[in-house]
Amino acid sequence: MTVNAPPAIELPSVRAPTPVVHYHFTVLVVDDQRSVRAALAAELQHAGVSRILEAASAEEALAQFKAHRPDLVLLDIRLPGHDGYWAAQQMREAEPGEWTPIIFLSGLDNELDVWRGIEVGGDDYLVKPVKPIVLTAKLRAMRRLLDMRRRLVQLSDDLHQANERLNALVESDSLTGLVNRRGLDRILHNEILSARREGQPLTLMLCDIDHFKPYNDHCGHLQGDACLREVAQLLQRVCMRPRDVATRYGGEEFALILPNTPRSGAMTFARALGQMLKTQAIAHPASPLGPHLTISGGITTCLPDDSSNAESMLMRADQALYAAKAQGRNRFFSFEMQMDTIEQRQP
Repeated sequence: MTVNAPPAIELPSVRAPTPVVHYHFTVLVVDDQRSVRAALAAELQHAGVSRILEAASAEEALAQFKAHRPDLVLLDIRLPGHDGYWAAQQMREAEPGEWTPIIFLSGLDNELDVWRGIEVGGDDYLVKPVKPIVLTAKLRAMRRLLDMRRRLVQLSDDLHQANERLNALVESDSLTGLVNRRGLDRILHNEILSARREGQPLTLMLCDIDHFKPYNDHCGHLQGDACLREVAQLLQRVCMRPRDVATRYGGEEFALILPNTPRSGAMTFARALGQMLKTQAIAHPASPLGPHLTISGGITTCLPDDSSNAESMLMRADQALYAAKAQGRNRFFSFEMQMDTIEQRQP
């Protein structure tokens, strides 16, 4: 009878059987000994790393790091000139808000080296000479961490974009498409802070369609809504600079936020707006001022300081709007200059 030989026992290999990296992956190897760099590069290639960068000093490593932004850094502690701790600290400072795994390499195996490495921003520690199977395992671990971070960053970006879309919906007036009162309050608050930081003037205009109730009574509410949309489109066209914002304040009232606009510039802007509306010649069959639609406006301009806020600017613009209406409508009145675009305060 023939006796079959027992199956051979396969011993585990010290190398990983398959590459650990399946997409573009860059590793920066930092060691002052060319032979060590060559050995590590060979192991990394076997593990499937697609791109390997080398540096012999801390300064060269930092330059390579900034230029190529590797996915992983293998960093020797003992280097000529600045050591690996210095290099790791500089790398962390060069990527605020980002994270690149850093694994320290050293022939010394003591707790102080591990502690110092973690303190300056390192993520792990390997003792030289590095065993291939240990290096492969570290690569797997760092790849998983890097993949997880990338997914979290992508998720954060997706959530940020979703929030922006949601804010756009929440802060949009459904009738005119302009920013609504909620968005006005937020944007005005932010522009006050920006103007305070930059030392620039900020102008707010409140605009009111003259005799809009008689318009609705005569033409009907559907035509009134169409009129509001037409005025809104006009206001959007006059807001030509990127930070100029036209908003619907409520009813037939609109507000314009004009950053970096001084008082004289605000009056010039208001005259141009009135002229554009006159050119538009929107019919108003029930207006006592004439056959076409007109608007009145209140202007306030300030160099914001610590006491400035959205409420006070809206109050001043509202008072100026009241003055424009009291002086006959179809004009803009400046709260600070105490003059309007028609009268110019004739003596």
